[in-house]
Amino acid sequence: MREGSVAKRYAELAARWRVPSGFLLAVVFAIYSQPRRESLAAGALLALAGLLLRAWATGHLAKNEALATTGPFAYTRNPLYLGTLAIAAGFALAAWNPWLAWLFLLYFALLYPPVIGEEESHLRKLFPGYAGYAARVPRFLPRLSAAESGAGQFRWSLYRRNREYQALAGYLAATAWLVEKLR
Repeated sequence: MREGSVAKRYAELAARWRVPSGFLLAVVFAIYSQPRRESLAAGALLALAGLLLRAWATGHLAKNEALATTGPFAYTRNPLYLGTLAIAAGFALAAWNPWLAWLFLLYFALLYPPVIGEEESHLRKLFPGYAGYAARVPRFLPRLSAAESGAGQFRWSLYRRNREYQALAGYLAATAWLVEKLR
């Protein structure tokens, strides 16, 4: 088997298992978290920052209709995944269990890079301007200044269409669980 086909199969497998394995990770988190007041406060704030980044991004994202280059997409090509990483890091901190932090890190390191690569391949095919955008805007860690400018405004209709309220519900549920475990 060729190396390219192995990488492609792994990326497809990672994309297929990313969400189901995330639910399994949530169960492990619920069982093994050992929050402290300070860790919960700091972690919940970091997770909230990630949640707000995701919300901002989804309000600029018309999936498969237009290339998102405004809002947080002017700083990083993957603000949703960056926000998700901040949420996970926040909850790992809040859980106050170093094994959970390592597990979250391993999960992201194994699943997200191939998924991002596959999505970028899809976007290159879908939008002719993607290659130029990718040359100006970093893949993950954000620029300090916007690479793109434009008339793109946050739209609540996109936030709702992208169902980002589900991330808010998850944030609230995880925070409530940790508060209850703290008691």
